[in-house]
Amino acid sequence: MITILSQFLRDFYETKIIDYMNGLYQHPLRVISTIFDIIIVVFIIYKAFKLLKETRAWQLLKGIVFLVIITLLSGLLRLNILNYILSSLMSYGVIMLIIVFQPELRRGLEQLGTTNRFSRFFGMDKDINAKIKETVYKIAIAAVELAKQKKGALIVIEREIKIQDIIATGVIMNSEISPQLLVNIFEPKTPLHDGAVIISDNKIAAASCMLPLSDDKDIARELGTRHRAAIGISKESDALVVVVSEETGKISIAKDGTLIADVREDVLKKILIKNLVMEPIQPVIPKNKDKNQNEDKKENK
Repeated sequence: MITILSQFLRDFYETKIIDYMNGLYQHPLRVISTIFDIIIVVFIIYKAFKLLKETRAWQLLKGIVFLVIITLLSGLLRLNILNYILSSLMSYGVIMLIIVFQPELRRGLEQLGTTNRFSRFFGMDKDINAKIKETVYKIAIAAVELAKQKKGALIVIEREIKIQDIIATGVIMNSEISPQLLVNIFEPKTPLHDGAVIISDNKIAAASCMLPLSDDKDIARELGTRHRAAIGISKESDALVVVVSEETGKISIAKDGTLIADVREDVLKKILIKNLVMEPIQPVIPKNKDKNQNEDKKENK
């Protein structure tokens, strides 16, 4: 395997790098496009690593790197049987990666098609953020009231990745959000109490929605169907899920396949605002400009 790898690197150097350098020598203006090319590639790699570090796939990626190193070492030490087995596994590595990383790949591709993040460039983020904060306060009030009464609840807040397929499983409402309405929806023995409420575009999009259950074996056995459903939808999308336990009256939040259990009202608001409100882009002010402004203030004094 080492011989094949060295031959590949040699061929790559001779057929790609040398030819490319000769092309740059003949056409110097290509240097500009090359610089842009390198910047784009580095940016994509940086974003990919950043995305992976925020998911469970990061640990798996480290395991794959370790497997590659072991494969190379087994070739150097002439451990032929081990090297053959590992090399065979590496041959099907691409297919295995697609299967294992399917949720992360799906989320990443879905996020490429979202447009919410671009609204900040057109000055619309202030109004949107004000509405989101109002929605967060209403959800927090409803969750606390449901917790006091020990009424089970499941509130899914859609973010950039749309979950229209989940909304379609419930009763379409498209109504304004109010704490009273949310509490009333989860009133036991009412038609809409069983299932999840979906919040989309600062409105109650639907109620009594069915969510996918997580089959993760690491989830604590004492967690019920609501919590498993919350973890399941937070794995398949970037939605935030507020869960109120019917047994304990405790409030939990599911995010990126992780459950944050037993949160207070103030913590609930902070987590929701941190993850839902878009951070404004800070303008870059030159240092000289700051210096001139300070000098103007001194002169005015």
